[in-house]
Amino acid sequence: MNIEKTAEKIFKMSDDVWERHVNPWSVWTRYSCLPLLCLAVWSRVWIGWMCLIPIVMVCFWTWFNPRIFKKPDSINNWASKAVLGERIFLNQSKTEIPKHHLRALNVIKVITSIGFICAIYGLIALHVWLTVFGTVITMMGKTWFLDRMVWLYQDMNDRAQSSNSE
Repeated sequence: MNIEKTAEKIFKMSDDVWERHVNPWSVWTRYSCLPLLCLAVWSRVWIGWMCLIPIVMVCFWTWFNPRIFKKPDSINNWASKAVLGERIFLNQSKTEIPKHHLRALNVIKVITSIGFICAIYGLIALHVWLTVFGTVITMMGKTWFLDRMVWLYQDMNDRAQSSNSE
């Protein structure tokens, strides 16, 4: 099982939750999760074990975020298409994903993982610039991933439309 499927199970992403997560507000506000988590972990320097309170609050926000927004009126935007593409990607056991997307996604995973490891090490060592660098690389990797999901969504839509017209 891959990390995306594991996250989907942990977050209990039902069909209704996915439909709400397609709302662009859900996508854009979700960008706050990693910086807030880093800040919450870093707060151990100032408030000791009380840092567990903001850490739990950020984890709750991460879980609650896709549930709080209403289903969007339109999916004709980058953020909504990114989530729809991610849904296709997560169902790759049922739907064949074109190879050119899989190759690119493997590169993106490596880059994002390197950034995340840098951020974690920076948080452990209390190295502010390594934490910031790792967080930025991770978020850039996530943005690249989402952009690739838009491309995947459009490719799969085009493929479905061309097969329906035959």
